[in-house]
Amino acid sequence: MKLVAYKVGRDLNPYRIGSRVEGRIIDLQEAYRHYLLAESEIDLAMTVESLLPADPNAFYSMGPHAMKRAFRAEAFALAQGLEEVQYRAEEIILGAPVPKPGKIICVGLNYKDHIEEMGRELPEYPVLFGKFANAVCAHDQGVYHSKLTEKLDYEGELAVVIGRRAQEVTESEAMDYIAGYTVANDVSARDLQRRTPQFLQGKTLDRSAPMGPHLVTAEEIDDVSNLAIRTFVNGEKRQDSSTKHLIFSVPHLVSFISGIMTLDPGDVIMTGTPNGVGFAMDPPQFLKDGDVVEIEIEGIGQLRNAIIPKPARI
Repeated sequence: MKLVAYKVGRDLNPYRIGSRVEGRIIDLQEAYRHYLLAESEIDLAMTVESLLPADPNAFYSMGPHAMKRAFRAEAFALAQGLEEVQYRAEEIILGAPVPKPGKIICVGLNYKDHIEEMGRELPEYPVLFGKFANAVCAHDQGVYHSKLTEKLDYEGELAVVIGRRAQEVTESEAMDYIAGYTVANDVSARDLQRRTPQFLQGKTLDRSAPMGPHLVTAEEIDDVSNLAIRTFVNGEKRQDSSTKHLIFSVPHLVSFISGIMTLDPGDVIMTGTPNGVGFAMDPPQFLKDGDVVEIEIEGIGQLRNAIIPKPARI
């Protein structure tokens, strides 16, 4: 299943959880309400918000229970041809699959070739840092170019979305705690990142974590450790690698991070970027206003964002 956060009409409308099927968006809460009514579960249909929340963050916070109902809702809508719970792609506005993650944990230096191009040493443990919800933006939404930076860079990454509360899980258990995967761009202000020993300030500018266009649920990906990942800037290929080159695998990261902190449903792990970043080119090639960055990951999709000036006031 491909999960989306979407809204119809004005920007003030809240995002709702939906699924994407062949270019159409199914409203999962409404589809589930129709399912309950068809099953003569009238009382449950009246309290559907408590069973399958419309709000994407609330949906993910319910973990496997809401996910199981989402599968049932999608299957029912398709089997019954429920046009009233479906929208054409051109009728909706996409948000990031998880619009406001509780935690965004980023992994640095997780591809050997990227470590080499950045002149760093191979890490003994995963290198972790954070982004915050202010950084999140959606597919086809403009990434802000802050006036604070002259060295804005891209980092195409596989993002893992947690589906169950995880505390000290083992590597063999880790995959059971994943809701799914999306495409992410760890947009980085290299000058801010490197002006102090701790590079958080260069990593969490407003709209510096685009994600999307949807979340592909875990069962659709047979082998997350062997997915092609590519990044293009204005159509020019800059990154071309595979998740098989990750130093610390997805299950290792989930296990390692859950040993440090509790991971909650809807938390995001950005797993690191391969070589080919603009900072390491000769000469360096940083992003400028009007540039378009496209990141594609095999089996998941393509994330596209233009670079735009950050407004003086948001």
